[in-house]
Amino acid sequence: MNVVAGVLVGLVAALHLYFLVLEMFLWTTPTGRRVFGLDPEFAQRSRALAANQGLYNGFLAAGLVWGLVSGRTDVRIFFLGCVIVAGVFGAATVNKRIVAVQAVPAVLALVAVLLS
Repeated sequence: MNVVAGVLVGLVAALHLYFLVLEMFLWTTPTGRRVFGLDPEFAQRSRALAANQGLYNGFLAAGLVWGLVSGRTDVRIFFLGCVIVAGVFGAATVNKRIVAVQAVPAVLALVAVLLS
């Protein structure tokens, strides 16, 4: 179970690195606009806000990687909890599919970590 937990935490970290790239660097590109369903004008106007979101996603990824590299279960639990809260809040305030994309993988990783 320890290997499964590590892989799942790593996947959640990778997802958040992907979110960082989308929000910080690809927000106004055709790829970023397609992923988030944005028109070019809104994407341009909201570029700074998206970059800020991307930075926070990068911090979540960094925390998860820290937990993996250090072997500290408490760090992994804390950052997975942060991801879950962010996913639930995003689903409640922005788009319901965020819970499936962000919170569900983190819940699965958290269960695996707690069982390992």
